[in-house]
Amino acid sequence: MKRLTIREFNQRVISLVENIGLLVIGIATVFAMGAETMTMIRAMQVTLTDLLLLFLYLEVLAMVGLYYQSGKLPVRFPLYIGMVALARYLILDMKDMEDWRMLAVTGSILLLTLAVFLIRYGHVRFPYPGDDTADLRHADRQQD
Repeated sequence: MKRLTIREFNQRVISLVENIGLLVIGIATVFAMGAETMTMIRAMQVTLTDLLLLFLYLEVLAMVGLYYQSGKLPVRFPLYIGMVALARYLILDMKDMEDWRMLAVTGSILLLTLAVFLIRYGHVRFPYPGDDTADLRHADRQQD
């Protein structure tokens, strides 16, 4: 029987904690989606803010699924979630919001959008060694 080194043991423990955390996040997200759906059914009304909230939940689930699938978490996903959350905040509180606050929120959304663009551009233009993006970039050029 092979003995584990301290490093291997630590890696297994961290992996187990990551998987438990992802499972908890996934279950909590599904539960929150169900609760929000029940709220919409009881109110017999669906608003744009409800849809944006459900979209946020889907983004969280997609992020968890991607992490399970690839073991990597693109920085873009939390940025997308932030953009949708800010848009939802803007829609919910627009009537009571001061002009400067609306400008600050829309400016924040713009900054997050630019960050996503720059990250995506850098990832496609300067891929990491051994990354699949180089193959995708080559396929995109062949389609053009």
